[in-house]
Amino acid sequence: MQQVNDLLYQLNDKPSFGKSLTAALQHVMASFVGIITPTLILGAALGLGPEVPYLISMALLVSGIATFIQVRTIGPLGCGLIAVQGTSFAFISALLVAGTMVKERGGSHEDILAMILGISFWGALIEIILSRFIDKIRRIITPLTTGIVITTIGLSLIKVGMTDLAGGFGASNFGSTQNLSIGGLVLCVIIVLNSSRSHWLRLAAIFIGMIAGTILAWIYGMVDFSHLKELPLITFPQPLKYGFSFDIAVFVPVAMVYFLTAIETSGDLTANSLFCGLPIKGPAYFKRIKGGILADGVNSMLAAVMNTFPNTTFGQNNAVIQMTGVASRHVGIFVAVILMILGLFPVIGGILQAIPKPVLGGATLVMFATVAVAGLRILGNEPMDRRNRLIIATSLGLGIGTMMVPEITTQMPVWCQYIFASAVSTAGFCAIILSLVLPQPTQEELSAYVTES
Repeated sequence: MQQVNDLLYQLNDKPSFGKSLTAALQHVMASFVGIITPTLILGAALGLGPEVPYLISMALLVSGIATFIQVRTIGPLGCGLIAVQGTSFAFISALLVAGTMVKERGGSHEDILAMILGISFWGALIEIILSRFIDKIRRIITPLTTGIVITTIGLSLIKVGMTDLAGGFGASNFGSTQNLSIGGLVLCVIIVLNSSRSHWLRLAAIFIGMIAGTILAWIYGMVDFSHLKELPLITFPQPLKYGFSFDIAVFVPVAMVYFLTAIETSGDLTANSLFCGLPIKGPAYFKRIKGGILADGVNSMLAAVMNTFPNTTFGQNNAVIQMTGVASRHVGIFVAVILMILGLFPVIGGILQAIPKPVLGGATLVMFATVAVAGLRILGNEPMDRRNRLIIATSLGLGIGTMMVPEITTQMPVWCQYIFASAVSTAGFCAIILSLVLPQPTQEELSAYVTES
C-alpha cells in the first residue's frame, strides 16, 4: 500500500492545469463504465428505451455534482478526498424488483421511473441518519453481515449479466452463436488485459473490451446509430421530470441496500485516507467518514430529484490514486467538471444505448462476479466457527433460494412477496437477525476453532 512519502502531489497540493487534467481523465476512465452501466441494465431490463439517453446524461451530470460535493465539502457534507461518486451497482436488483412490479401492473415508463426514483429518494434518509452514528452500530453491521449481503448482490446480478450476454430479455436470437461470440470476445479481452503487468491496460480493460465487442457487433450488422439524429445537441436537467411515487413493499429492499452502502462507503473512504497518507483513527478520521457517508445520502436524494439512480463512492478510483501518486483534491474538482460536461450531451447516452446487449453482458458478467468475490473475501477474513458458518449458510441459502425459486412467495401477502422477492433483503434480514439472536462462541469454542485451523 502506497505511503504518503510516495505521493507526487498530496491532498492540498495544486498541480498545473495539464497535470491536473491528465490525472482527472484517468479517474474518469476508471469510473465512466461503472457510472453508466447500471442505467443501461435497468433501461434494457425494464424496457425504458426512449428514456435511456436522458437518464445516462443525468447519471453523468449528477456524478459530477456529487463528486464536487465530496471533494470540496460544504459544511458537514463531504470527505474532502478524491472520492468519485457514481451510480451504484448495489441497488440494481432491488430497483429491478420495484420496476418489474409497476410494469406488471401495466405502468408506463414514467410510472416505472416515478416508483424507482421515489423509493430511492426516501431510502437515502436511511444513509443520512446512519452517517451521524455510524461508529455506534457495529453490533448490527459487522463484516459478517456485510460480506453476506455483498456476496448475495453479486450472485443475484450474475443472471442479469448472463442474460444480456446471450442477447437480452425477450431477444428473438437469444443464445445465438453471434451473441455468444460477441460476449465471449468481451470477456476474453477483459481477462487478458486484467492479467497484464501494465497498470494502464488493467485500468482500461473493461472499456477496451466493450470497444472490441462493439466493433465485432458492428461487423455483424448489430449496431444502429440511426436514433442519434433525433437527440438534441445539449440537454438540461428537468428536476422531478417523472415525479415520485412510493410503495412500502418495494421500499424495504432498497432501504436495506442503503443501510449496507453506508458501511461500504466507510471502507472505501478508509482506503482512500490510507492512500492519501491520512490517519484512520481519531476525531478527524471519524469526521471525514461521517461527512462522506452523509454526502453519499444527500447525493442519492439529489440523484432522485435529477432523475437518476442512487449514488455511492467508487472504490476503483482509490487504485488510480495509488497508481498515479496524485492525491490532490484539486484534481477531484477537474474530475467533477469533466463528468458534468459529459452529462450535458445526450449523444453520449445515445451512443452508449446502441451498444448491443451481448457486449454489455460480457462486461457486466465480470463486474457482478467480482462483486460476489469481494463479498467472499470479506467472509474469508472472518473466523469460520460454528456460529458464523450457520449464519452464512442460512442467509445465503434463503437469499439465493428465493431468487432461484421465486414461486415460494406466491401464497404470502403481496407486500411480503415483494420484500422477499429480493435475494438481497432476504439474506440481509436473515444475517442481521441471526447475528443478534445467536450467542457468541465461548472462549473454549474459539480456542477449539483455532486449534482445528
